[in-house]
Amino acid sequence: MFISFEGIEGCGKTTQVTRLADRLEALNISVVTTREPGGTPAGEEVRRVLLDARNKNLSPIAELFLYAADRAQHVQEVISPALVQGKWVLCDRYLDATTVYQGYSRGLDMDLVRLLNKTATGGLLPDMTFLLDCPVEVGLGRALTRNRTMEQEDQGRFEMEEKRFHESVREGYLKLAETEKERFVLIDASLNENEMEALIFSHIKPMLGTQER
Repeated sequence: MFISFEGIEGCGKTTQVTRLADRLEALNISVVTTREPGGTPAGEEVRRVLLDARNKNLSPIAELFLYAADRAQHVQEVISPALVQGKWVLCDRYLDATTVYQGYSRGLDMDLVRLLNKTATGGLLPDMTFLLDCPVEVGLGRALTRNRTMEQEDQGRFEMEEKRFHESVREGYLKLAETEKERFVLIDASLNENEMEALIFSHIKPMLGTQER
């Protein structure tokens, strides 16, 4: 089973990936948690470039190709092998992030974005995508607090974007979810962590069969 988590900065994706993994492992389900950008040694190097606030002049098209390269390696090295082995894969961001950030919000050619996504993934889509949605003010506040608390001075390139960019990202995600209702599950990310965890797991339970007992 392949599950992805999407949303604006600070929506709580990483926390919920960890919480769902803990729940599944308690049921003796083999789980791989991973993230984009990153997830592989090469991908972590790409991640440092993409998220480093000092790289503020990185062009949108360069950004797009870096994400595509990261994703191609990620699918080949981590995601596909885990799925072949019958493991659950929980991914913190995947191709939808590129569709929204680089396509919808950066304004790059959407046909090119789709082509690169399809090429990098070999057409592999998540079985379910949780979109954690909250107001931009809420998400950015959380993200900035997190970066300060964790002393991530070299992080935060996207948090530095103007508010209208983040509003565009949120709008893009909601439009994408509306067009792919069979895959997306919308989660109110203004809820507290425990409430979100319970809501997410309520959508996972039907997929577990007798394992939940």
